[in-house]
Amino acid sequence: MRNIVFGLLIVFCAFLSCRQDEDELQKIDQIINMYMQNGSGRDLFHKKKDTSYFTYSMNDVNGITDNAPVSSSLKATADSTLFIEYIAGAKRVGLDTLDPNNKTYHSVITVRLLKMLNNTILDTINDKLEIQYRWTPSLFEVSKVYYNDTLRFTKTPGSPNVVTIVK
Repeated sequence: MRNIVFGLLIVFCAFLSCRQDEDELQKIDQIINMYMQNGSGRDLFHKKKDTSYFTYSMNDVNGITDNAPVSSSLKATADSTLFIEYIAGAKRVGLDTLDPNNKTYHSVITVRLLKMLNNTILDTINDKLEIQYRWTPSLFEVSKVYYNDTLRFTKTPGSPNVVTIVK
């Protein structure tokens, strides 16, 4: 009798070890590269001799406090074009969360641009950046980006999240 119970226990353990793990990894695509240029295509962040340039700061509108800075970094391409790389940091608020397999979230960020010339502030511009995200069990991605309530980016599968703002 003891051998039968032991044999059934081994068969049961073998059965459990043969089952497949159905949990898939979720793909996350949330990095945004934001370029800012003037009407003639000049990079607004690049400091050139005798030319004004911009510095920036980002603040989370939905943050816990009034002053909730959002982390980002100024990066450069191979041709020295500067862009803001935003990875994450702003609070995401649900827009459409009724369907448990397809949810929409958004973050709202104020972008403060300081126009500089010879380390002197010439102008301050406060703009609004809204990022919409799509969540499914297998994917979390940026779906749309609005800048000052104007749609500037819509996700195309397989492409990077590059937003160009013309000021």
